[in-house]
Amino acid sequence: MSIISPAIKGYMKLRLSAIDNFMHNPVDTQQQVFNNLIGSAQFTEYGKKYGFDKINSSADFKKAVPINDYDTLKPYIQRILEGEQNILWPSPINWFAKSSGTTSDKSKFIPISKESLDDNHYKGGKDVLTLYLKQFPDSKMMSGKCLTIGGSHQINQLNADSFFGDLSAVMLQNMPYYAQTIRTPDLSIALMDEWEQKIEMMAHTTIQENVTYIAGVPTWTIVLIKRILEISGASNLHEVWPNLELYIHGGVSFKPYREQFQKFIPSSSMHYYETYNASEGFFAAQDHSDADGMLLFLNHGIYYEFMPMEEYGKENPQTLSLKEVELNKNYALVLNTNCGLWRYLVGDTIQFTSRNPFRIKVSGRLKHFINAFGEEVIVDNSDHAIAEACRLTGAVVNDYSAAPVYMTGDSNGAHEWIIEFDNLPCPLNVFVEAMDKALQQVNSDYEAKRHKDIALRMPIVHVMPKDGFKQWLKDKGKLGGQHKVPRLSNERKYLEEMLPYTK
Repeated sequence: MSIISPAIKGYMKLRLSAIDNFMHNPVDTQQQVFNNLIGSAQFTEYGKKYGFDKINSSADFKKAVPINDYDTLKPYIQRILEGEQNILWPSPINWFAKSSGTTSDKSKFIPISKESLDDNHYKGGKDVLTLYLKQFPDSKMMSGKCLTIGGSHQINQLNADSFFGDLSAVMLQNMPYYAQTIRTPDLSIALMDEWEQKIEMMAHTTIQENVTYIAGVPTWTIVLIKRILEISGASNLHEVWPNLELYIHGGVSFKPYREQFQKFIPSSSMHYYETYNASEGFFAAQDHSDADGMLLFLNHGIYYEFMPMEEYGKENPQTLSLKEVELNKNYALVLNTNCGLWRYLVGDTIQFTSRNPFRIKVSGRLKHFINAFGEEVIVDNSDHAIAEACRLTGAVVNDYSAAPVYMTGDSNGAHEWIIEFDNLPCPLNVFVEAMDKALQQVNSDYEAKRHKDIALRMPIVHVMPKDGFKQWLKDKGKLGGQHKVPRLSNERKYLEEMLPYTK
């Protein structure tokens, strides 16, 4: 029998009604969000500059306001960091989510307003649980605690009134008391700056808790699980937490990790829900365990635009509204948010898997692809190929990265991979052949370039020793939190940095 308080049941009823409304009225919902955002920000400095008070439609908005990335908004954000207000958003901005993205050496400071916390980040998290409990009404999840594997940076003070940290740290610091009581570990551990010590403390303290669900990035969750099993002597995680039933994941594709989790948690009653959230917002989440893609959150303070990939890089790129998108096409995600990010190119590419309701999947990053020879390989392709090769060979992959090898006078090109295996029960060449074949099956452009080795020869693969990627991240000062290994790059910079770690 489910253990859900009347208050939670009441909230769930309200949220299910709101979710049902935006699922059935998506275009109208987004129009209301657009109107609210423009109306709220019309007297900000940015709103005055671009004439928000004269904007009556999304078409007016697109004509008046340019596409932005972090660099173009940075002068405004810098002023907010220094204490000025009413620049991009009318309510006070005192918190910033520090993010370096996946690979950038430069830090980004994403403004966090009260509205973005309450109406986006927190609401998105609550809606994930609401959707799960709708599908599994007899769940006992609420009888235990959520193990949250968050960021690696403490809250830091910029000035008398402003603070920054990883998004997860900002959320934990501002979380209401009742929410703190249903999560673990203690805040003093969750906000620890030194990642390896933090993992050790988390492992020792959470073993004694009744953990019923986990939320975190797969790579670091696996590190924590392995340490917990070492300390406890248990053969699987259900021996430690018998009531564990849900893992909420995001940040990277779960495909290469699913088999590992199923070995760690060998139970048919264990469920996996994918989410899509970032420092800039909580955008989508799986609304059913069997759903293809994630439900796009349409009433969470964000108005979306979708840039066809052929428009990317143009001086005045065109974007589409929700009603104009097509299935299975790559779009760059453009945001307008309740923290003052206007026509903001977040850097991710998505595809729609459904239009009724609108569901999406993350297909890659604008800068994370390989297209040195016209092969147009995206992260979604490489994740699929790795997962398929693991299925066929029994291998288990911890992480990977790849980049092109350019043509020379006497040699055609190739893709060079670094792969860290948790288990490789077959010869490396058997795994590589399976991966190459799977990549050809899912990407016809790659298949054409591989045909008779015309443009691309067989992939070159180096084996990374266990924890090699972890050491690389540590040496770059990017260990833990939201920092991830760049899986694909059209340049060789990161691969060249990693190669010495394979020796």
